[in-house]
Amino acid sequence: MNEIRPASQDRLVLYVASIVSSLVMLDSNVVAVALPTIARSLNADFSSLQWVITAYVLPFSALLLAAGAWADIYGRKKAVLLGLAIFALASLACGIAGSALMLNVARAFQGIGASMLLTATLAVINHQFHGPERAKAYAFWGACLGIAITCGPVIGGLVSSYWGWNWVFLINLPICALLMVAAHKVVPESRSPVAKRLDYVGVGTFSTGLFLLTWALIDGNALGWTSLSILIRMGAGVTLLVAFYIVESIQTDPMVDFNMLATRKFIGSACAMLGYSGAAQVMIFYLPIFLQNTYGFAPAQAGLAMLPFAFPMFLIPKMGGGLAQKFSAKTMLIMGLLVSTSANILMAFCTSINGSYGVFAIAMLWAGVGAGLLNGETAKVLQGAIPPERAGMGSGISATVRFMGLLFSVAGLGALMGQVTEQRFAASAAASGLTAESAHAMVKAFLAGDAGSGIGSSLSAYHASLHQAFDAGFGTMAGASGGVGLLALLLVLIIYPAADAKSANRARDHSVVPGE
Repeated sequence: MNEIRPASQDRLVLYVASIVSSLVMLDSNVVAVALPTIARSLNADFSSLQWVITAYVLPFSALLLAAGAWADIYGRKKAVLLGLAIFALASLACGIAGSALMLNVARAFQGIGASMLLTATLAVINHQFHGPERAKAYAFWGACLGIAITCGPVIGGLVSSYWGWNWVFLINLPICALLMVAAHKVVPESRSPVAKRLDYVGVGTFSTGLFLLTWALIDGNALGWTSLSILIRMGAGVTLLVAFYIVESIQTDPMVDFNMLATRKFIGSACAMLGYSGAAQVMIFYLPIFLQNTYGFAPAQAGLAMLPFAFPMFLIPKMGGGLAQKFSAKTMLIMGLLVSTSANILMAFCTSINGSYGVFAIAMLWAGVGAGLLNGETAKVLQGAIPPERAGMGSGISATVRFMGLLFSVAGLGALMGQVTEQRFAASAAASGLTAESAHAMVKAFLAGDAGSGIGSSLSAYHASLHQAFDAGFGTMAGASGGVGLLALLLVLIIYPAADAKSANRARDHSVVPGE
């Protein structure tokens, strides 16, 4: 076996797969620091800013299952190459976008390419490595994603400050070209022996249902949560997701085998992944806006100011292999969720006392430790709950759970932050004689990152009130994010099997035990 596939080849495959996955993660957060700059350049509001993130994550999340199935059927190497080509072309369209609409459409195509890249590379790793070597491979993969998260805000801030936000996307072109050459030469082709066809009905019901629910979350504040439009979107979204479950349950060769997922190990792992998305990963998008609005940092400064959060996400996974030998999978998940939950509560507290950046940086550092513990571990345990022969489906499910959690967290927590900010500012604005329409417009500009010029010198008297209202909104959002982490922690304690947890980190290659 070693003559056919020597260890050096395994390492090269791991390097390429990890860098490709890191590119996907990099583009999900590199834009975060540049959002206020993009908003000013394209005259976009806070809702449009959310769509810059959501337009990428929504098709990404919605198509992960389909992308995993496609990779299983037609080949994982082929999926990597096709995904890189789509991602590169979409990045070019993002870089030359002249309007928020064009940017968001291009971001959606970026998400399509990214869905193929993440599922295919995870499937490649799962196929290439077995036993203890797989745990080490995932630790390295997690460290690479930590590097991407660490570098993302800094790169985004520096590039948007000195070369313009367009180059945040255009820089992907040479990177994708190099990765296509490397993947073509290094990554071996592999397919699933059991996957036979692509489930178009399943893709349609799942993707459309997810889109409608996310659309309702983003527009809920503006249109009213009980408005007919929002209720129709929610009702139709839930109906389509139920239809997806029914369609998959009656098929002989489903895209998602729900029977395979009906285990305590998978459900507990999924709860941990959702907790990671809602309590840790979501902060990558809202911390840069907070740092720029509250502390007045320029984009480049905000990127550097994110380092206390980002650096542990690089450092902690490098220690993952050693920690995994000392602690069970369940313990690792509980530790990560506990740290992330307490960190969010600490950030909310720092905001309530108007703490300095130095104080807030301590909370960010602790949050980064939690995120670093959960990043690779959640992917590892969730992927390990799926039999290796369905690696494509497993990577698709793992990534779908992760980014569905992120998608709903960005939309839901963003809606909460906007609602609290507007409610707090409306009270002081009304007392000063400002109309509700003017107050709403000012809050939208402020949330979009236009903390100075967008308010205007004639309205500078409201600057302090806007800051106070925004800090209250962010603090409420951070507290709610901590609540998500706490709920996930309790569910993992109750659901994740204790017997499996004793050996899960020492033997990642086992199959799911029926009835577990």
